[in-house]
Amino acid sequence: MKKVFLLTLAALLLYACKDDSAERAAQVRRAQQIADSLALKVAVTPTLDCLPLYLAMEQNWFEEEGVSVQLHPYTAQMDQDTALLRHHVEGMTTDRIRTKWVKEQGMDVEEVATTTLKWQLVTNKTARIKQLLQLDDKMIAMTRHSATDMLAQKAIDSGGLQADRVFRIQVNDVHVRLGMLENGIMDAMLLPEPQATQARMEGHLVLFDTDSMGLQLGIIVFSKEIMADTMRQHQIEQFLKVYHAACDTIASNGLKHYRDLIVKYCQVRQEVGDSIK
Repeated sequence: MKKVFLLTLAALLLYACKDDSAERAAQVRRAQQIADSLALKVAVTPTLDCLPLYLAMEQNWFEEEGVSVQLHPYTAQMDQDTALLRHHVEGMTTDRIRTKWVKEQGMDVEEVATTTLKWQLVTNKTARIKQLLQLDDKMIAMTRHSATDMLAQKAIDSGGLQADRVFRIQVNDVHVRLGMLENGIMDAMLLPEPQATQARMEGHLVLFDTDSMGLQLGIIVFSKEIMADTMRQHQIEQFLKVYHAACDTIASNGLKHYRDLIVKYCQVRQEVGDSIK
C-alpha cells in the first residue's frame, strides 16, 4: 500500500512539474507575442541602401536608443509591398515609383527618409550590347510599377527604340535577376548595389546609372495609419535618429570598413564586398 502511495505521489509531482513547465512556456510565448506586436517592423532588401539599418541592428543601436525594431528581409519589392499591405510590417525601404503604386493599392504611406538606393543598366557581356540602340529585340529584366520599370522605359526612349521591340521581363527577385545575367539568360537588366558591382566584376557592361542621371529615388516609408499612433510616432522618431547616425558613421568610415556586413546581408561574394567603394 505504501509503495502504491509513493508511486501515486511521484506521478502527481511529475504532472505538476510538467503542468508548470507548460504554463511557463505559454507565458514566454505570450510575452514574445506582445513584444513582437509592439516592435516596429521594417521590410528591407539585400541591397546597399539598407546597410545603415543592418549596421544599427548588428551594433544594437536601436536597443540603446530605447526602441524595439525588427528588420524583415525580402529579396523582391513585390514581397515587401505584400507584407505592408497585409500589415505584417509597418514600414519599408523602397523607391518613389513603387510608392505611388502601393498607394494605388489602397495603402497610404508617408516618406520619412531618403536612401542611397541606385541602379545601373547592365548588359550581358555575351550579347555585346554597347549602346542603347542595340537593345532592339532584346530582353530587359525589371520589376513592373517600380523605378526599374521607369528606367527601362528611359533606356528605350533614349535609344530611340520602339517600345514593342524591347521586351521588359518581370523578374522580381534581385538574386534571381543577377543569376540570369551570370547564366546568359537575360540580355540586360537594372541592378542595384552591390549586385551591380558583382556584375561589373564579371565583365558585364554598364550603359547608364541613376547617379549620372541625377536621380534620387530610394526612400523609407511608413504606413500613415500607424503614424497616427502616438507610440508609433515616437518609435519612428527614434528609428530615424538611429538610421541617420548609422548613415553618418558609414560615410565617415567608408564602405570598405563594412565589407563583412555587406557580404552577410547582401549575400554577395567576399571579393565583391572587398571591392565596394
